[in-house]
Amino acid sequence: MIKQRLLTALVLGVLVLAGVFLLPLNGFALGCAVVMLPAALEWANLSGLSGVAKWLYALALTGAIALIYFLLPSEMGFWLLAAAGLFWLWGTYLILRYPAQAGFSARSVKLLIGIAVVVPTWVALVNLKALPEGSFALLMLLLLVWGADTGAYCAGKLFGRHKLIPDVSPGKTVEGLAGGVLTCLLIGTVAGIWRELPLPALVYLVALSLLTCLAAVFGDLFESMFKRERGIKDSGRLLPGHGGVLDRIDSLTAAAPIFMLGLYWAPAL
Repeated sequence: MIKQRLLTALVLGVLVLAGVFLLPLNGFALGCAVVMLPAALEWANLSGLSGVAKWLYALALTGAIALIYFLLPSEMGFWLLAAAGLFWLWGTYLILRYPAQAGFSARSVKLLIGIAVVVPTWVALVNLKALPEGSFALLMLLLLVWGADTGAYCAGKLFGRHKLIPDVSPGKTVEGLAGGVLTCLLIGTVAGIWRELPLPALVYLVALSLLTCLAAVFGDLFESMFKRERGIKDSGRLLPGHGGVLDRIDSLTAAAPIFMLGLYWAPAL
């Protein structure tokens, strides 16, 4: 299992980095849309759909992505991501209050939540790619998401004693969260120094790294909450040793919109 997991992670890492650095914007947007299709299928399953209904939902969601890309003006991206930011504030509230405040038991609510999770992720990734230094921005986002996960895993294994939110994810600890935060703060500091940013911009980047780290953690917890409601361990079986696509991008679904929003207001980074 470990060998299979590592091999899958290696292949995925190569594909992701190739997409970030080698694909033009249109190709990158298409590649991200292809990833969102199985993610939408898995969310349909989390919502209780099956068969043809599951595929219709996933195709409709992917069609919405196509409409955004071809028909909506680019400045609408900000407002979509601002709405996503408000959605993740609500999502954080649900996580912190779970199970006392579920608030998403109806299938229709779950399906609407899936749209709010999947579509802004695509919008944020494409907007990041479109920046003048989009490849660097995407790489930093990925490093922060991977750093939050790896730092939390290592610190949790070594020092984990106090459960973070056991009703949602029994394996996560406060010590693990601290490890992920410290890792992301280090990534933000090193990136800022490497780019020779002035002090205000460096402080801003480190603060954005912290916020992105916390978003990544709550994105992970958010999907865990829905899997717990559905009574399943993994969102799918597409990725050997890793589960489904949502299991791999859950942190990114919250981190990408928050990171892109932060860059809208950033000093020159």
